[in-house]
Amino acid sequence: MRVRPGFPDFRLGNVLATSFTGTLSERHGNAVERIPTPQRLIDWLAVNGLAVDSCTTAQLDLARELRESIHAAATAAALQDALPASAVKVINDRSAQGRASAILTPEGKRRWQLSSSSLVEDALSVIAADAISIIAGERDGKLALCASPTCRAAFFDTSQSRTRKWCDMNTCGNRQKKARFHANQRKDPGSGE
Repeated sequence: MRVRPGFPDFRLGNVLATSFTGTLSERHGNAVERIPTPQRLIDWLAVNGLAVDSCTTAQLDLARELRESIHAAATAAALQDALPASAVKVINDRSAQGRASAILTPEGKRRWQLSSSSLVEDALSVIAADAISIIAGERDGKLALCASPTCRAAFFDTSQSRTRKWCDMNTCGNRQKKARFHANQRKDPGSGE
């Protein structure tokens, strides 16, 4: 991952759609925008195998609209609520507007190939298609919400028991464990004896 000074690190995961929603984190606390500029969106897409040649401010706006639509629909699905119609429309529109193809690599892996002009819209169609597959329940796993009260990110739980609590153990999980530890230390200062 290319690190650019002054920008927060990307939070990468194994599921493209929910990793994309993670480009805005701490939604219920001090929100952290991880794609604040068109160049940062280019960087994020490249790290996720969807390299594009350029990105305009308008395309960044399309990406953020998709991100928020996926987050809204995934959150609703995790809560077993009705999917917001406006979010479904954006996801479907983005999915249909791109020209990306699934290809098979010599190693037997699936990879996406964007159009020859490598447009942001093509990359967004891949992300939208990934969101559709997890929200529709086509993949082995379940949508859940991070237990952190400041995060509440939707994530795709593929653990064997499907009881994962945190979107990312290294961030939200560790933060909650440290908070519990410090709270317990304050309650019982003599516990170390």
